[in-house]
Amino acid sequence: MTTLIRRLARPGSSPWRWLGVNLQDTHRQTLHLTPRDEARLLAGGGRSLAGCSYSQSRKQHTEAAAAVEVDLKRLDGEDDGIAEVLMCRHTARNALGHVFVSQMNDLVSALSNDSAVRVVIFRSLVPGVFCAGADLKERALMNNSESDLFVHSLRSLMTQIASLPMPTIAAVDGAALGGGLELALACDLRSAAYSAQMGLIETTRGLLPGAGGSQRLPRMVGMTLAKELIFTGRRVGGQAALEMGLVNRGVEQNQTGDAAYREALSLAREILPQAPIAVRMAKEAMNKGVEVDISSAMAIERMCYARVIPTRDRQEGMAAFIEKRPPRYTGE
Repeated sequence: MTTLIRRLARPGSSPWRWLGVNLQDTHRQTLHLTPRDEARLLAGGGRSLAGCSYSQSRKQHTEAAAAVEVDLKRLDGEDDGIAEVLMCRHTARNALGHVFVSQMNDLVSALSNDSAVRVVIFRSLVPGVFCAGADLKERALMNNSESDLFVHSLRSLMTQIASLPMPTIAAVDGAALGGGLELALACDLRSAAYSAQMGLIETTRGLLPGAGGSQRLPRMVGMTLAKELIFTGRRVGGQAALEMGLVNRGVEQNQTGDAAYREALSLAREILPQAPIAVRMAKEAMNKGVEVDISSAMAIERMCYARVIPTRDRQEGMAAFIEKRPPRYTGE
């Protein structure tokens, strides 16, 4: 059994009044996008907001905030320590609207201080879609200033995801376009179904990746390939993404449409038994070290290493080795 918890509001903010939501996995179908399908996904689907002002639209979304668009699920038993971020904005293919972004922001803020969580998996409960990217119907109602502020909030959210202290895995079982791929890029690791489609397609809409994609993609696949992908707005499948290093693991899609999630869970289970403080410090050393010169990076590694020396987990690791038994790490 798994235990589903509602996400917590940030300290100092008014808590959401959550309605119940059915979070059972739904059967997914392999998605084959046409340019028209892609436009529909990016637009987020749902009822048109034409005729409404941006402020009126935002008020409507605020009033509808009781609907859960992002939720958290903690696994238990042998998987205790794994948490799943569930994206479930079914009416708009997980498009990055105000409510979705606000709920994701609050949830990630709560996770950042949760020492009981050792690995986080980001997954979608919407069949055939990981995250469709920008909610263009909301965006069309914004003036230039409002649009800039909202994209800034998106960029901050992706930075917050990238800064989570524990390892994060994106399970891409469907389309991850624009901001949806930027969300996956903000995670440490990615698994993808071969049928999934990924792309930073903003240049086809008169934009450029604005939530970290123009910076994270070159660091992941190299500058020349990243330029080609962004300049052309090209979409790639899961197998091509695996070959270019965009994802860590690629798998054939299964009948239930959750092959990438199952692969992500398998990867999380490989991480779970390791010493959690050591894993967090290794993440910090790599994330900070890659941004500076090698001498400064060595100093960062030394500081991170110094933080694991006094831990009980290090003593347990040594004892388990001597006693020829599996270690039992507690994160202390």
